Amino acid sequence: MPEVKEYDAQTYDVIVVGAGHAGCEAALASARMGQETLLLTLNVDMLAFMPCNPSVGGPAKGIVVREIDALGGQMGRNIDATYIQMRMLNTGKGPAVRALRAQADKAAYHRTMKKTIEDTPHLTLRQGLVNEVITEDGVARGVVTSTGARYHAGAVVLTAGTSSRGKIIIGELMYSSGPNNSLPSIKLSENLEHLGFKLRRFKTGTPPRVDGNTIDFAKTEEQPGDKTPNHFSFTTPDSAYLKDQLSCWMTYTNENTHSIIRENLSRAPMFSGVIEGVGPRYCPSIEDKVVRFADKPRHQIFLEPEGRDTAEYYVGDFSTSMPEEIQLKMLHSVAGLEKAALMRPGYAIEYDVIEPWQLRHSLETKVVQHLYTAGQMNGTSGYEEAAGQGIIAGINAALSTQGKAPLVLGRDEAYIGVMIDDLVTKGTNEPYRLLTSRAEYRLLLRHDNADLRLTDKGHELGIIDDARYAAFCAKRDAITAEQKRLESIRLKPSQVNDWLAAKGCAPLKDGVTASEFLRRPEVSYTDLLQFIDDQQLDHRITEQVEIQVKYAGYIAKEEQQVARLRRQEAKKIPDRIDYAAITGLATEARQKLTKIQPETLAQAGRISGVNPADLAILSVYIEQGRIAKVAG
Repeated sequence: MPEVKEYDAQTYDVIVVGAGHAGCEAALASARMGQETLLLTLNVDMLAFMPCNPSVGGPAKGIVVREIDALGGQMGRNIDATYIQMRMLNTGKGPAVRALRAQADKAAYHRTMKKTIEDTPHLTLRQGLVNEVITEDGVARGVVTSTGARYHAGAVVLTAGTSSRGKIIIGELMYSSGPNNSLPSIKLSENLEHLGFKLRRFKTGTPPRVDGNTIDFAKTEEQPGDKTPNHFSFTTPDSAYLKDQLSCWMTYTNENTHSIIRENLSRAPMFSGVIEGVGPRYCPSIEDKVVRFADKPRHQIFLEPEGRDTAEYYVGDFSTSMPEEIQLKMLHSVAGLEKAALMRPGYAIEYDVIEPWQLRHSLETKVVQHLYTAGQMNGTSGYEEAAGQGIIAGINAALSTQGKAPLVLGRDEAYIGVMIDDLVTKGTNEPYRLLTSRAEYRLLLRHDNADLRLTDKGHELGIIDDARYAAFCAKRDAITAEQKRLESIRLKPSQVNDWLAAKGCAPLKDGVTASEFLRRPEVSYTDLLQFIDDQQLDHRITEQVEIQVKYAGYIAKEEQQVARLRRQEAKKIPDRIDYAAITGLATEARQKLTKIQPETLAQAGRISGVNPADLAILSVYIEQGRIAKVAG
């Protein structure tokens, strides 16, 4: 390794490497906690860039954005300031799976986040390519850039994303690059391997972009935004809701499209053996869809504007790494795109990820102390998953420099907690995507109650200011007061039976409380107001009251399950146990426990291959203090 010059030595509390969605949240969290923070990025003009879909939210992901906001993060506020369309998804289903999704103005999203970063006290933004993490006795102490500059810190957060030894692939063309033809980060991956980290290759992709002036929208189906106000940030008022939203559009592939793909599979890197990295199961390329779902006559395609001041359209669900001329044929076979002009071809990108079982729940690495990783380099996919990890890594890096215990979110507290626990306990063999089905307590982890779950924590950390916290406490108190009021009011059959009869519903035989009446599926809070005094409450308060009253029984059951989980989480496992010395453990359990080194009995129980008998043996050994530790 060449001699490094000491010409630009500077010291910070926390250094964050990479200014994608994870890096921005990490740096802002650290700075807002009062720590002097340096944010280093390959290119400041790509800060908070959206190399794939210019959107935020969706199932599970949208709830993560609300959780970030409840902790004091920026993604929700940034998209609320820059969206061009907003839609609530799954409105016909229960509150546990509803999620908000917004189409972003890509350029405005970047500019607004960059402005926030630049204006935040205690935060320095600087362009630089990081080649090395400085370590002393197994502890991260700073970084070295490609220019030889050395920056020192008490903690380092890495969020290098898909630039980590990135390689772009389009048909037979391959070249070293980060996303959207940005610089790749080569030496940092080599340095991490030298430090003892195990890396693997993942792959993701992006679709072509086309000129909206050449799309025949008459042949497509319009997808307008919602008229009812909705926001990602709990601080955004309904009065700010955008009325002149841009529509997205839907079209479909057809048999001609599929024939073009099948005829050219020999030139598809996904099938020719060129691509070695594992791609995302839940976001496959269009050629992968055609092969895997050969019985499907068509697949949905979404045409999404990339901003107000550009004609560029994102061809959603059409990710491909086919040669450019084949991409054109594929596009021109789709209704509405027969004359579409290609502005940017789609591509696949391979990149390095850290095996996430090498992390603690705080996102500190087990290999190097005070070194944290977040985002796609931990094996996830998606801006929202990255940002959710970023705020936790930034918070914990700051806490470590303050000599305080880390923040760890449980599976019952946040989707962010579910994601991190999945990653560090199970690892991942493909780019990880959050789904509502991954959360066993999803009725507790709703879009609407993220502030009730997490704002106390954000305020305790110093990220949520006193004014916002006071407004939150007033909202929470109003919800409690209205719930108590409904429990104190009694309704007589004579008051409501005519109304019930008109709706074809069973009458009341005896009087009930207003809460009991609201639990009936045919009764909404708005319906209830015709029988009781209207307190003129904000709709966000009445929404909470209605959900908590109607689902009280189900919520109580999940809370009982959570209580059992917490008892197991309280049983800590000492660091660096020598599982080989524990007799009676199954071979697979011993191997998995040695690899992952779980921190609690509950986490050990979530490891694939560890059965209840193994847990019972481990529990006895811990209680009796018979644990041997690995040397070193």
